[in-house]
Amino acid sequence: MSKSLNILLIEDDAIEVMKFHRVLATLKMNHKIIEANNGEEALVILKEREIIPDIIILDLNMPKINGIEFLQILKADDYLKYIPAIILTTSSNHREVMECYRIGIAGYVLKPLKYEDYVDRIQKMLSYWSLNELISR
Repeated sequence: MSKSLNILLIEDDAIEVMKFHRVLATLKMNHKIIEANNGEEALVILKEREIIPDIIILDLNMPKINGIEFLQILKADDYLKYIPAIILTTSSNHREVMECYRIGIAGYVLKPLKYEDYVDRIQKMLSYWSLNELISR
């Protein structure tokens, strides 16, 4: 049975955030989105622990703390390291992909150019994590 997720979306581009929300509304997915504009803001949200997300979706190219730096901090924390982190980015740089998997990401999804393809990828990704047995904390 699929469940509603608490998703921490770390994205500095307001248009990308709106697009993500639009996809969820279009697909009638009832997930709770917690937004952070960059890795630094996301770390504050995570340290407060008011809402611990089920998954984290983040871009790599962000100001202040980029995606890879954020992942290194996240995976070094004994409490937060179990939260699945999925990269959603335009970067197909092989070195970045390999570094992210080395750090311990749960997935790497490229943002396609066509909106219909974007909708399809988001739907598949969130459907999987809605069914997945997440580690309880």
